Amino acid sequence: MTEHAKNTICLWFDGGAEEAANFYAETFPDSSVGTVLRAPGDYPAGSEGDVLTVEFTVLGIPCLGLNGGPAFKHSEAFSFQVATYDQEETDRYWNAIVGNGGEESACGWCRDKWGLCWQITPVALTEAIADPDPAAAKRAFDAMLTMGKIDIATIEAARRG
Repeated sequence: MTEHAKNTICLWFDGGAEEAANFYAETFPDSSVGTVLRAPGDYPAGSEGDVLTVEFTVLGIPCLGLNGGPAFKHSEAFSFQVATYDQEETDRYWNAIVGNGGEESACGWCRDKWGLCWQITPVALTEAIADPDPAAAKRAFDAMLTMGKIDIATIEAARRG
């Protein structure tokens, strides 16, 4: 019997679940693609052999990509928040998502080409906004509000004042 995660995040795609899973597996560590279930016969919305679901893992989180059609779209109500530890890592993930047909948003948020939202969040930003000095936290927060991709050096400079 195959081992299955007790809790899996199901992500609805309008096609492209397998392509997305492969992209995530190539982009992020501790990520992989598992079982791909294909339609055993024709059905009202598709044909025999079409990809129905894809099991995959993103940064250790078990997911299921469901090719459910155009009825539902991704929104910022669900996002993956990826903690990064330096500017190189921040840039690498941001550029992979945005540079592969995605789009930039504000404050470290971006959207991949399948519409899934990502927060590429440097630990330095989280620590700066949690600074026990309220003035330092506000300076860092205000600096973040001007950014798309987070610039760690600018956040740290704002924190220091």
